[in-house]
Amino acid sequence: MTNARAFSTCDLCDAQISDDSGDFRVMPPVFRSLGGHAYFAGEVRTVQCLDDNSLVRAALAEPGLGRVLVVDGGGSLRRALVGGNVAASAARNGWAGVLVYGCVRDVAELGATPVGLYALALNPMPTVKQGQGLRDVAVQIAGVPVRSGDWLYADEDGIVVSRRNLMA
Repeated sequence: MTNARAFSTCDLCDAQISDDSGDFRVMPPVFRSLGGHAYFAGEVRTVQCLDDNSLVRAALAEPGLGRVLVVDGGGSLRRALVGGNVAASAARNGWAGVLVYGCVRDVAELGATPVGLYALALNPMPTVKQGQGLRDVAVQIAGVPVRSGDWLYADEDGIVVSRRNLMA
């Protein structure tokens, strides 16, 4: 999906208000917008890692095709999983955005990068790169289940996840 403003998370929630199937989920309001775009949407790919961004770097170096990388950092506040260079790689490779259940760093660079980025907090400490983690696995982000193939929509009002593309 492009970065064109084609949705509102409030409107998506209004349309899905009666959905109790679990196919539509709302993230708790714990994330901060830190990227150059406050709104983005796309098909999800996942990375699960703890204090090691090796797989995050690798994923964002691949063609994004307008997708969103959801990074399950376990909510750790110890190290930054995305920084300016990694965010620039995401933008260069066509990722619509990144959601980090953990920390990021290089706030000035992130804000100047044309990619969406939401995270819990900032931390200047980089990760130790040991190649650990898993890709394209089901994760829990702040208690919300997310799988590769889901669709994520983020804007200034919040973040929602759906099993299907709500804009199709």
